[in-house]
Amino acid sequence: MQTAHEFFIHELTDMLDAERKLVEALTQQAEECDRPELQKAFENHQKQTEGQVERLEQCFEILGEEPEETECKGIKGLIEEHDSFKEEDPAADIMDIFNVGAATKVERYEISGYESLIRLADLMEHKKVSKLLQQNLREEEQTLKKMEGFSKKLKPENLGMEEEEEETMAGEEGEGESSERRAPARAGRSSKARRGKAA
Repeated sequence: MQTAHEFFIHELTDMLDAERKLVEALTQQAEECDRPELQKAFENHQKQTEGQVERLEQCFEILGEEPEETECKGIKGLIEEHDSFKEEDPAADIMDIFNVGAATKVERYEISGYESLIRLADLMEHKKVSKLLQQNLREEEQTLKKMEGFSKKLKPENLGMEEEEEETMAGEEGEGESSERRAPARAGRSSKARRGKAA
């Protein structure tokens, strides 16, 4: 890879693979959702992502290029992270919180990717391609805001901290008593030491 054009086609292919993978992943996340409003948000973004795939395919047509044989390792890793977490058999509310966090990671990853692609497209004066990429970027930014909104609203039903707090408090009380018992002994030793020095 020696030229900016080659690099641009490589990165464009990477993003196309990412969006194609996400169409399937978003369908799965929508099915997993416990909250109806969250399910709807994932379904809407899944349809939006299908449109983003079409725009990226248009970019290749405009450039007269074919996508390379490549795989987006970044998105593949985030999808594998989701699949691995699901194997832990999380409660429904915990799965919702995880999926919102995972979607937030994905959106930030994509936003960064689109910003880089747009810079390259503008540099090479691919104006039509740049406009299509900017449409995708705006949608990703809107989705990120929605997911950040959900992240602030969602609260786990079970914090699972009651027992830990009781044990911690009991431990702190025990330490307090033992330190009080040790204090007179230290005072006794210091007074003896002072008497020894005085003698």
